[in-house]
Amino acid sequence: MPVPTMDVALQPVLRQSLADDVAQRIRQLIQRRDYQPGDRLPAIAEMARHFGVAGASVREGLRKLETLGVVDIRHGSGVYVGRIPDALLISNPGFGGAFSQKLLVDLIEARIPIEVQSVSLAAEHATEEDLVQLRTLLLRAGAMLDDAVLLNQTNLAFHRAIAQASGNGVLFQLLEVLGSLFKEEQRVILDIHGSRGQDHAEHLGILEALERRDAALAAERMRAHLDGVRDVLRRWDPAAHPVA
Repeated sequence: MPVPTMDVALQPVLRQSLADDVAQRIRQLIQRRDYQPGDRLPAIAEMARHFGVAGASVREGLRKLETLGVVDIRHGSGVYVGRIPDALLISNPGFGGAFSQKLLVDLIEARIPIEVQSVSLAAEHATEEDLVQLRTLLLRAGAMLDDAVLLNQTNLAFHRAIAQASGNGVLFQLLEVLGSLFKEEQRVILDIHGSRGQDHAEHLGILEALERRDAALAAERMRAHLDGVRDVLRRWDPAAHPVA
């Protein structure tokens, strides 16, 4: 039976919804067939025939799963089950256009309970290698305070590395999803916050608490850091100070 190509002509939001659906079906395929990390999945063309969609939709769904660690796409070799085959999958909400103040505040408020808990656990469970990675990321961030794009990427990597060091896979995956879905919003928050030096200093304070293995202090500093960002966003006047 020929592969339907109707999805190619759909509007962007509908294509996004189809990719989410395909991603869910690939994840279910992994579970039903009891694939293990490192196992090779069927070829993209075979999965496209199996699901009755175009290959482009399968590739888009696989990219979503790769972000979450469900699959590992090795160009020239194939697609393999990743290290987190049971990862959570949250559909992209499809935000677009201008960045509303409420959306940015909502994003920070969603991060607060996740990151406060993850940094507390990281103080207990982080390995020496984890701490070295965190220190390396902050050294890199300190050297690029004038480069908003690279600084934002490094700061997000720092927060993700803390969640990974927590040892709690669900907290890590939740933060991964938020970071993946809201990359541009995170960049805008950094621009609105303005004080990159203060932001960096607060990150260093969080790392210091982690290195001291002080869970309560680490949680306190993470909460203060994110509360401060939220307060800046609440005071922000989009009309007087628009962002690109």
